[in-house]
Amino acid sequence: MKPSQLFPLLLSTLLLPTAVLAADPQESDFYPITTFETPAETAMEVGSIELLPDDRLALGTRRGEIWIVSGANSDEPSSVRYQLFASGLHEVLGLAWKDGTLYATTRYEILKIRDDDGDGRADVFDNFSDEWGVSGNYHEYSFGSRFDKNGDLWTTHCLTGSFSSDVPFRGWALRHQPDGTMIPTCSGIRSPGGMGFDADGEVYYTDNQGPWHGSSTLQHLVPGSFQGHPAGNVWYDLAPTMGPRPTDPIPEAFQGDRARNEPRPGGDPDRMVLERERIKELLPPAVYLVHGKIGNSPTFIVCDQSGGKFGPFENQLFIGDQSHSNVSRVFLETVNGIRQGVVIPFRQGFASGLIGGRMDAEGQLFVGGSDRGWGARGGKPHCFERLDWTGKTPFEIHEMRAKPDGFELTFTEALDPTTAADLASYSMRAFTYAYREQYGGDEIDEVLPKITGVQVADDAKSVHLTIAPLTQGHVHELHLDGVRAANGTPVLHPVAYYTLNEIPE
Repeated sequence: MKPSQLFPLLLSTLLLPTAVLAADPQESDFYPITTFETPAETAMEVGSIELLPDDRLALGTRRGEIWIVSGANSDEPSSVRYQLFASGLHEVLGLAWKDGTLYATTRYEILKIRDDDGDGRADVFDNFSDEWGVSGNYHEYSFGSRFDKNGDLWTTHCLTGSFSSDVPFRGWALRHQPDGTMIPTCSGIRSPGGMGFDADGEVYYTDNQGPWHGSSTLQHLVPGSFQGHPAGNVWYDLAPTMGPRPTDPIPEAFQGDRARNEPRPGGDPDRMVLERERIKELLPPAVYLVHGKIGNSPTFIVCDQSGGKFGPFENQLFIGDQSHSNVSRVFLETVNGIRQGVVIPFRQGFASGLIGGRMDAEGQLFVGGSDRGWGARGGKPHCFERLDWTGKTPFEIHEMRAKPDGFELTFTEALDPTTAADLASYSMRAFTYAYREQYGGDEIDEVLPKITGVQVADDAKSVHLTIAPLTQGHVHELHLDGVRAANGTPVLHPVAYYTLNEIPE
């Protein structure tokens, strides 16, 4: 190229908008992952993580070990140190620290573990609670929480396989009071992958796709509720405080003329909505963790209560996934007394399948897991990692709230008013899953709502989308490919999945 030709090209390049020249932002620009080396003598398949005094962590593993970790909050990954605290346990999938004692949930009991002589190794193992059954079936995992606002521990228990409950309280959530007394609290659980609390102290667990679960879900554990899978309901005779056994859901997707002859605008009646009318104890998923898009095997639940040290998402939930080796973000609200909300992708690229997770007061999210049994996108057999915020704010949907005529979205940064007000910047589809006894299922009953209006707020930080129809019980999948921030930046994750259990009045 001649110099006379090169100068006009350089000049035109210099005059291009910054947004065109710069590469689109990446997740790692805002939330880098730190990977720690783990002891060569063990497979660090982290199933649970708890915070200890003096900035230490306890890691419970699928191999039945508990390791005490120091230095994991340091800027220098090589400074991390590990000490084996306990071994010989059976899958430590829950850890909670209280008054110098570590409470470890294993497959068949909760243990109170202490180091009384101060040598760094556990020497006291006391049974705290074990009033649930175990048959030896590989699927009978048990997950434990930290202590709730009343001082209770919660546990959730996988069924025997996907379909049955061969021993007591498989398919249940149980509470364990400070004296160890066990209280059956919720039925209808299939295959939990983790537990956690929201900012109000409400308890949730993640359930996996399978029979009666077209997709994986985030479930709100309201005492006395039925979470959807009827196999464990055979144990109601052992749970007198729960009241009578709920009516069983109808096995097939549609039954009778009612389902065929009473369609609502926008599609056939949602299966879960119809069954909620018949079964008063049935509580719908707070959020469908859309299968294949958000993940396939959800695990830990972490609430950001760091006071802004993890970014602009304080009091929102972060959900791990074992299969996709990722973390997603959930914003929840309560409509007509029912929890519901939106799930948005957040961070992918972890080294293995995530199972355990915990955030400290400094906004450091510690995660770990393995790929044993199911495989994971990360590619490594196990991992222990940390996720931090760089201080840069990503341009994201901050909250998504249901309205009687559509949805209201707030953003982390000011919007470009032109693209935000353009109907062409948005698109939506809605769908549901068959609530039935068959394993899993596709997205069905698709509805294509029309976005007929966009109102941008005066501060350019939120928009109100007028949408029709809204379909109760459906997941409303919103795309924002055309929306830009005031500086021209695209939305980092321009898709959101809102589970509309209830339409506001």
